[in-house]
Amino acid sequence: MFSIYKDKAPAIGTVQKAAGYEACKRWIDVSVALCALFLLSPFFALIALCIKLEDPAGKVFYVHNRIGYRGKKLGLYKFRSMVYNAEDMIQSFTPEQRKEFQENFKLENDPRITRVGKFLRATSLDELPQLLNILKGELSLVGPRPVVKAELEKYGRHRDKLVSVLPGLTGYWQANGRSATTYGERMEMELYYVDNRSFALDMKILLKTAGAVLSREGAY
Repeated sequence: MFSIYKDKAPAIGTVQKAAGYEACKRWIDVSVALCALFLLSPFFALIALCIKLEDPAGKVFYVHNRIGYRGKKLGLYKFRSMVYNAEDMIQSFTPEQRKEFQENFKLENDPRITRVGKFLRATSLDELPQLLNILKGELSLVGPRPVVKAELEKYGRHRDKLVSVLPGLTGYWQANGRSATTYGERMEMELYYVDNRSFALDMKILLKTAGAVLSREGAY
């Protein structure tokens, strides 16, 4: 069991340092997101074409409602990776699938995912539209992954701590196993990041995320 998170009070000077860190981090977020959107725009078009060719009935993009910074509603942009009637198919889940979905908020072998969607998820390309969330100031490059309301409840007395920072396109959890970890381990990792965030940790997370994406570690 991953257990490095310890509840602790802010150190002297933490608030002042955090203000400078957050301002600089925001500048980096916007700069990287703008450059990435410009360079990847042809790739966006190719992905959109593949999605429509396989499942013409559905939309290219999907907006998933999550809980964002300070508990505000966040519409998270994604390339659609499931069939257009994915929500209706939940009713046909087996008891085992329902149990897995309730515990982890996802399925390892989800029958609703399309062939293109499996590739997008394995490579994390379905997350690329979240560069727009970054430009809107709703996400950072690095931070705890945004959660749905039911997930936030699992954090108990640490709920406010989790949403006290901008959620991220990637984070400590995604760089250290992603879906290969239990949900309890994920919570420990996300809270650890909130208490220990820094430029050095952010850079380490970005590098480890790149490695995890290339190896498809813990992706589904």
